[in-house]
Amino acid sequence: MIDLHMHSNFSDGSDDPEVLAEHAHRVGITTLSLTDHDTTESYPRMAAACQGLGIELIAGVEVSLKDVEAVKVRDDGTREQGVSVHVLAYFVPIEPEHPFQQLLIHLRNDRRTRNIKLVELLQQNGFTRLTYDDILARAKSEYSVGRPHFAQAMFEHHPEIVGENNSSNWQKLFNEWIGSTGKAYLPKTDLRIEDFVEAARGSGVVFSIAHPTLNYFGSAATNSEIEQQMPTIMASLKSRGVQGIECYYGSWNQERRALLAKLTKDAGMIPTGGSDYHGSFKENVRIGHGLEGDLHVPEEVVTALRAARTF
Repeated sequence: MIDLHMHSNFSDGSDDPEVLAEHAHRVGITTLSLTDHDTTESYPRMAAACQGLGIELIAGVEVSLKDVEAVKVRDDGTREQGVSVHVLAYFVPIEPEHPFQQLLIHLRNDRRTRNIKLVELLQQNGFTRLTYDDILARAKSEYSVGRPHFAQAMFEHHPEIVGENNSSNWQKLFNEWIGSTGKAYLPKTDLRIEDFVEAARGSGVVFSIAHPTLNYFGSAATNSEIEQQMPTIMASLKSRGVQGIECYYGSWNQERRALLAKLTKDAGMIPTGGSDYHGSFKENVRIGHGLEGDLHVPEEVVTALRAARTF
């Protein structure tokens, strides 16, 4: 079993790396990539845990970058030039002095600044009992604070606004407040996809766009829209050095996975996949199995990723 998209508590997951590795071992995962947001600080601990369990670990990270060539049509019909996309990077260099790591530092600093502003914005919108220190205490460090930590604090301190902490209200909170359509949403960095590709040149890093339909179309996208528009997007991404598209995504149904895999192969790119496991922060998404328990990432995905590395 393969899972190339998951998060520990070094970003916005709930599990320690060692717990994550044990969990992966129990369900039969043989190859995985821990793709924390903006950081590889969890890698040494995860590597030690995986080695002891006989699991192959691919050094990975997930970053938010700008696709300046794309136009996104939001769920409400409005259009956005320049789309914020999540990009998975595999076989990443972990040496602190590497230019790739320097860009990760830039992203972490941007995350910290944005989180401080988000607290202030939420306070102005009635969440007066929220403090940055309280949210920071829920994360591993100030650079790993994510929106799930904000959601926890909002449920705890302001149930009169967001209701009790359950999966239905969790999604409602994101939609109304801190998700991409929320009242307190703050856009992420303007670093471009090209910036990261250039920083990793010659290092053997392979890039894949995470959950692409969420990035480019929104949650209301139909398979017909995806089939019509995604080939153009893929061609543009490929021309700028992106090698893969996440097709076998944990929260999608089999029809969408198959459609994306066909389009990706037709574009001469690599279909990648993973559960996007976050532990208790996405309690319905299971490591290795996804939302409905039917996730399957083919063995040839890892073979293709290895073959795509350039030095």
